[in-house]
Amino acid sequence: MTDKLAEPQSPAAAKPVALTHVTVQPHPDLCPDGASFDAPSGRKLIDALLDHGIALEHACEKVCACATCHVYLVDGAQAVKPADDEEEDQLDKAWGLQANSRLSCCVRLKGPALTVALPRYTKNHAREH
Repeated sequence: MTDKLAEPQSPAAAKPVALTHVTVQPHPDLCPDGASFDAPSGRKLIDALLDHGIALEHACEKVCACATCHVYLVDGAQAVKPADDEEEDQLDKAWGLQANSRLSCCVRLKGPALTVALPRYTKNHAREH
């Protein structure tokens, strides 16, 4: 009887991480020159923004319990999951609400590209100029 040795298995090919190219339009305080970066699809938009030095407020620690991480999805929104009822309820409290408003803690990156605009104010920091 001959013992058969198991053939070495080739390492599973690493699955490439899909990336979403995020463009942030200029904001006078948070991102004066705008920004552009790639982030892993599936990542929360708020985390991608924070990772790239855009200090967007997130008073509830990113759990959809406030509206301070409010953003506008300018282009590419069709690729992300629509807002659910919980997010819609919080959005009602956002400053400068528009049809393309979303909470960045609820947006998971998806698709090839997403363009984001940051509101001039948050509900916690509205001020007159």
